[in-house]
Amino acid sequence: MDDRDLLSLIRQGDQGAFDTLFRAHYAALVRHAEGMLRRRDVAEELVQDVMLELWRRRETLVVDDSVRAYLFRATRNRALNHLRHESIVRRSEPELVPDPDGRPQADALLVDAELDVAIRRAVDELPDRCREVFELSRMRGMKYSEIAATLGISVKTVEAQMGKALRVLRARLAPWLADRDERAGA
Repeated sequence: MDDRDLLSLIRQGDQGAFDTLFRAHYAALVRHAEGMLRRRDVAEELVQDVMLELWRRRETLVVDDSVRAYLFRATRNRALNHLRHESIVRRSEPELVPDPDGRPQADALLVDAELDVAIRRAVDELPDRCREVFELSRMRGMKYSEIAATLGISVKTVEAQMGKALRVLRARLAPWLADRDERAGA
């Protein structure tokens, strides 16, 4: 049975087919992610997330090319998102000046928490379709063509909705971005 047949059974909720697909690709996907991340534990977690997402979205999942290519691309996207997140965390660490007992100052933690709330609120206030496109792109790491296929819209519509989302978010978060630039000395 090939991957396409397994995917067809998975779409019908066949747990055994999912287990077979998982076992067939898990080790190679972990090696792929570990090559990018240099951490096996994180690589295993990301691959498990990719496979879990495949199971969750099994009924609506659109795979244009091979299942193997889809899984490798999804794993690569998750690994890149993880690396971006680590980079952001590393860049923000110097802003957190520890107090004498080694804990970050409460001010910096509070500002970060407030920024997180402001970002979530700004995303939540986007128009429904715009928010949906933004979250699929930025939070799930989907390509515009995948989003278009999932939502049944054109790639141009996806591009337009992402442009609108980014403009609205920049405008709504401008005060926060200006504060960060001032603190960074920009």
